[in-house]
Amino acid sequence: MNLQFYLEKLFASEEFEKFLKEKPEAYFCSGFFCIDKKGSDNKAHIDYYVPSENKIFSFQLESKIEPMPVEQIGKNLSTHQVGLKEGCTPKNIPENIFTKGNNIDFDFEEIEKMIKEKITEEKINSKIEKILLSLQRLDGKDFLVGTIFVSGLGMIKIKIDLAKMEIVEFEKKSFFDMMKVMKK
Repeated sequence: MNLQFYLEKLFASEEFEKFLKEKPEAYFCSGFFCIDKKGSDNKAHIDYYVPSENKIFSFQLESKIEPMPVEQIGKNLSTHQVGLKEGCTPKNIPENIFTKGNNIDFDFEEIEKMIKEKITEEKINSKIEKILLSLQRLDGKDFLVGTIFVSGLGMIKIKIDLAKMEIVEFEKKSFFDMMKVMKK
């Protein structure tokens, strides 16, 4: 599957059409995707930012499509994908992913293949259990920022530059590394 599949599913829904009629200034600002390799906990969310309300609305695509408001930007923002910190200023509002000349699309199987190749290259002998990916536009560039949970209580943090289709950040951590941080 690819990003366009989810966008077409969203665009075809009556709820999304109604949302855009009510909030025509809304724009696509992020996406969240969960690929569960062990079970069936797959998720896809497409998020739209409404400047006049300073809010993000997340459309969950795994069942009934309807907009779910996310906390207001700058007030204890706890959304999983925008990458903004508590107390952010309006200059930190999420960027529009659909900009002129930006025809973004990617295939999830290709992304998974890239991740597997990098895992092999780094000589990590763990199997992928779950992939969490966040689509973000930062400083005019599109990225997938992700956490990959692997067997043996490990996790890998990645950042993929979608224009170059390459992994630009890759860091393996273990559950025990996380426990050390929490103890401090």
